[in-house]
Amino acid sequence: MRITRLWLTLAILVAAPSLQAQRHRILETFRAYITGDFDNSEQVAAEIKAGHLSHPLSVHVNRIADGKIRNLPPSYQGFFILEESYYLSEGKPLERKPYLFFFEPEGRDKVRLTAFQLPASLRKEDVRNDNDTLQFDYTTLQRSPTFKGAVYDWNSADKSFSTRAPNELPSGLRFTLIEHFTKDRLSVMELLEKDGKKLTPYDTPILYRRK
Repeated sequence: MRITRLWLTLAILVAAPSLQAQRHRILETFRAYITGDFDNSEQVAAEIKAGHLSHPLSVHVNRIADGKIRNLPPSYQGFFILEESYYLSEGKPLERKPYLFFFEPEGRDKVRLTAFQLPASLRKEDVRNDNDTLQFDYTTLQRSPTFKGAVYDWNSADKSFSTRAPNELPSGLRFTLIEHFTKDRLSVMELLEKDGKKLTPYDTPILYRRK
């Protein structure tokens, strides 16, 4: 019995560094995939050529934002991303949607996204990665009360991450984030429904490519 327990203890000690190394590799791969500049100009050009424009011209500017966060706890594991999202639809003004996300490892091969509210005092125009004066205080950041986050699964077969994250909202609304991305391509469907009826104005994902 003592020998069995000894082997079990040794097995746990050997497996722990391996698990930590795997979690670190997955998170670093996720970081490399998610950061950069992306747009769906190829998708829009193809739709215009086909005579039917379905999707807005969309741009993501994703940068590591840890340097903009004050008072980070020394033991935190993961990284912040400031995502600048821009959408231009025919006949409408440019729409800006900045987001502050935190990504951390979960389990052996998953990554969890947590969304944080942007301070009400900030203008959307000022929430940019190139704004050197932009700062957030970690101690006052609050999680989004509506978007409950998402968990991304690593798919080793095609070296991709994917998620399907439904979020129940007030007044019969449901928002579902559906994403699949590889190193240079990102497929995003932001499905908004009310009482089971689709409100999102297009039926297929926005297809981004790294620029």
